Amino acid sequence: MNKLSAYTHRFKGVIQLVVLLILTLSWQGAAAEEGEGPFWKALTSGKFDFSARYRYEHVDDDAAANDADASTIRTTLGYTTGKFHGIGMRLLGQDVRDVFVDDFNDATGRPNSKTRYAVVADPSETDMLEGYLSYSGTGDSVLKDTTLKLGRQIITYRGAPFHRFMGTVLWRQNWQNHDAFTLQNKSLPNTTINYAYSWNVNRIFTDNAVASAKANFDSDSHFINVKYDGFKYAKLEGYTYLLDFENAAALSTATYGARINGAYPMSDTMKLLYAGEYASQDDYGNNPVNVSEDYYLGEVGIKFTPGNAIKALILKVDYEVMTGNGTKSFLTPLATGHAFQGWNDRFLVTPPDGLEDTYVTAVMVAFGAKFIASYHMIESDNLSYDYGNELDLLVTKTFNKHYTFGAKVGFYDADRNVTNIARGGNRAADVTKTWIWAQIKF
Repeated sequence: MNKLSAYTHRFKGVIQLVVLLILTLSWQGAAAEEGEGPFWKALTSGKFDFSARYRYEHVDDDAAANDADASTIRTTLGYTTGKFHGIGMRLLGQDVRDVFVDDFNDATGRPNSKTRYAVVADPSETDMLEGYLSYSGTGDSVLKDTTLKLGRQIITYRGAPFHRFMGTVLWRQNWQNHDAFTLQNKSLPNTTINYAYSWNVNRIFTDNAVASAKANFDSDSHFINVKYDGFKYAKLEGYTYLLDFENAAALSTATYGARINGAYPMSDTMKLLYAGEYASQDDYGNNPVNVSEDYYLGEVGIKFTPGNAIKALILKVDYEVMTGNGTKSFLTPLATGHAFQGWNDRFLVTPPDGLEDTYVTAVMVAFGAKFIASYHMIESDNLSYDYGNELDLLVTKTFNKHYTFGAKVGFYDADRNVTNIARGGNRAADVTKTWIWAQIKF
């Protein structure tokens, strides 16, 4: 039995143990008193949740033989139980189907993945997105202010979609998740401490992917994230991410970083926004190559809240660097990469020459809708040549809290310099992507 099979077997054993525990406690609760026992009440007084997202995506990619058209729908159904002596459960199923049009390469590498078309990485699949047992300490418990989770779960440490290091890849129809143990503690004032041990990462390409590392990362990884928000105008974050993937050794790295961000009021209707972040990355675990790369981020902006028809207007400038030496670069394999370096996903994997991204973003909330415009100027860190520029535009509108409609488009204009053509791969090819979607969420 290989390591991945052993972990899968272990996870199944955990689920079987949980089911046995439920049945045992249910029988005990029923035998202890007439009518509904406290366990049964906790089990049945939980909350269901449901979502459905239909999306049409068109990809005009000069690096592909044919344009892609994808019409897909994602549905989820979940249930979270109440608490029985602090113990609870969460189950969430996910289904992704192509409907009407399926002229796209789903990136799984299967013979029927239609590689003659451009990539839309939304393979059809039904899977469990979350299935975990939780415990929340209460009262005078030793674990007061602590939450523990064991099983399949989502792990993120920042607000969606800006998951720079740990994410769900939530823009894709299949979401990334972990088979893991996690701990969150809030016993210190204004402080949140997170720890996770992940033994398997279920990737967006699903088990349909032919390549082992595309389907799952066989993981022996530790994540530590600490946040402090006790300052009036600043929030602090420190993190250590130790990634060890047996079936993707080149992605095994140790990342140590810190971030500060905040908002300073300049008037009743205007705030100064800022953020700064630095991280270093080294080789870790069974990585056969020496890695020593860095990450930098600087951000400054202004937020206006004039009221009336325009609820908010944000203007900001960011400078983000992921270094590279021509062979190795700073990597974030568990990130929601779609939120960075442009929505056309040319830079989901940092190029060996690294990258420097200077971008300007405008966000407006007005007339009950949200509008975003962002322009990226992207060049390499090593050798300092241009990759290209990208313009992204989005509009979304939510009705009655549950219904959302949206449209967005991304235009990537590749630079034709000799170095980019020679070293850039598909980064030297233009691409335009268009999306229209509708979502229901309860």
